[in-house]
Amino acid sequence: MYKRILLKLSGEAMAGEAGFGIDAGRVGEMAGEIHDVARAGVEVGMVVGGGNFFRGLQPGPGNLDRVATDQMGMLATVINALALQAALEKHGAFTRVMSAIEMHQIAEPYIRRRAIRHLEKGRLVIFAAGTGSPYFSTDTAASLRAVEIKADVIAKATKVDGVYDKDPARHPDAVRYERISYQEVLARNLAVMDATAISMCRENRLPILVFNLNVPGNIMRMAMGEPIGTVVSD
Repeated sequence: MYKRILLKLSGEAMAGEAGFGIDAGRVGEMAGEIHDVARAGVEVGMVVGGGNFFRGLQPGPGNLDRVATDQMGMLATVINALALQAALEKHGAFTRVMSAIEMHQIAEPYIRRRAIRHLEKGRLVIFAAGTGSPYFSTDTAASLRAVEIKADVIAKATKVDGVYDKDPARHPDAVRYERISYQEVLARNLAVMDATAISMCRENRLPILVFNLNVPGNIMRMAMGEPIGTVVSD
């Protein structure tokens, strides 16, 4: 069992099958699993993407520049963080949303020592607004927060059951790795996390566990250290 994890959830996971917006039922299911993990004694920090509302890196409406679109994406993550917080609290969890962009009326500002103290007290902490700076993905934000809070692992929840040598949706002969090195992920340009996030994990020897979020009970299995998904490490 891990002592402290950083769970990376995509915005698409919040949308469920609709692909856009928030599927309250699906978010509630995830929240229930996460709360069970916390009640088992695992300290859980979370980073949520914003792709179900707005994705950075793409030309924005009216040809907005990259800084503006990234900032819009950061605000989308705050919406998702608040939705996840509400779902967790319906299950009886104690939570905190900590934002890299100050918005005191709805979230605490991110302060590393305070975040660690929340985790030590058993609170579920959701890190919102990415890093607070443009040009950095929520994958990089997850890596940064995981290193800062001294998490044992980044658990990246996806719609597939690990890392493959090629896209399993397009190639039936794709092979799943049980373990793979950071260097091989970078060299082969495998779709795990962006290069900045992978490099940060490698420099800090922080393992990444990629697993399928859509299998009921997988969040608990991951947190208990069961051999699921793919581990990216040295």
